[in-house]
Amino acid sequence: MEVLDPWALVEAGSIVEICTFLRNRQELAFDTLACLSGVDYKGLKGEAERLEVVYHLFSMKLRHKFVLKVELPRDAPSIGTVEGIWAIANWHEREAFDMFGIRFEGHSDLRRILCPDDWEGYPLRKDYEQPETYRGMPVKPVKQFVEMANEGQEVGTNPFNA
Repeated sequence: MEVLDPWALVEAGSIVEICTFLRNRQELAFDTLACLSGVDYKGLKGEAERLEVVYHLFSMKLRHKFVLKVELPRDAPSIGTVEGIWAIANWHEREAFDMFGIRFEGHSDLRRILCPDDWEGYPLRKDYEQPETYRGMPVKPVKQFVEMANEGQEVGTNPFNA
């Protein structure tokens, strides 16, 4: 029976060594980091509270894929960078840092990539609280059309019917 989405849970301290092995081993040849994502497991029933880094690997040569998962503590999450293995990890790791606060040790330019440099907090963490303002500008999201319609407000999308 073939596993459709094979994955393995690995220790944070082994990620660089394991990724190097998976890339360099000819019979594996994982030459592409397709995606690196952060995941917040705060408050899920039956799950330990943690952050996770998920690495989606692909072999262009052999046309197969594999996923690595690494569990990190919510307080001071840190893991080695894989930027030296797959250059594209630079941007993926910066995004995980910016959105989840995961530090990638040894990264060449670990700074925010989506939020301003002085933004406080990590927006994709489940305990994130949206600030009211940023540099004097309101940043709380306004109600979306669906929310307004559900509250019984007249909403329209045709600008010609005023």
